[in-house]
Amino acid sequence: MLKGSKIGLRARHEDDIPNLRSELYDDVVNSARAEAGPWRPISPGSKDPRLVVDDTAQGSVAFSVVELEGGALAGTATLWGIDDHNRSAHIGLGLLPAARGKGYGTDVVATLCYYGFVVRGLQRLQIETLADNHAMLRSAERNGFIREGVLRSSAWVLGEFLDEVLLGLLVQDWKPNSQG
Repeated sequence: MLKGSKIGLRARHEDDIPNLRSELYDDVVNSARAEAGPWRPISPGSKDPRLVVDDTAQGSVAFSVVELEGGALAGTATLWGIDDHNRSAHIGLGLLPAARGKGYGTDVVATLCYYGFVVRGLQRLQIETLADNHAMLRSAERNGFIREGVLRSSAWVLGEFLDEVLLGLLVQDWKPNSQG
């Protein structure tokens, strides 16, 4: 397990799946804002890649987020779009409603940075998030990510186009344990 100061990132367990499905992916608004496509229901037993990890997939690594104190499931975190040639990847995370507002997002981003830069030897990490996702923007910026641009009206979310913010962090600018 990779450990942050408040959370751990570990392999997905089978018993994580029902909680992630019901608290993250069955929430139409949350899921529509977090995913790149339209919301769609996930059937019980589905092998949907948002829930069931394919350990043979080289382009992404999915983790379950757990609280260090007590071990409760707190959400999901992913390093995706891993490009070994350009040594870059994207960061994504989703916290269960009960885990929000506790500083876990900042810790998840920090721990994913450690994994990407130290364990994987990447050069660049990138985050794309909706412009009104203030929690993610704070978590990224507390970890040294720089706003590199705004993708105007690039995300169709529940009947309207929303702006997305593109943030990047290079390994030479990364300061381990720099979160606020």
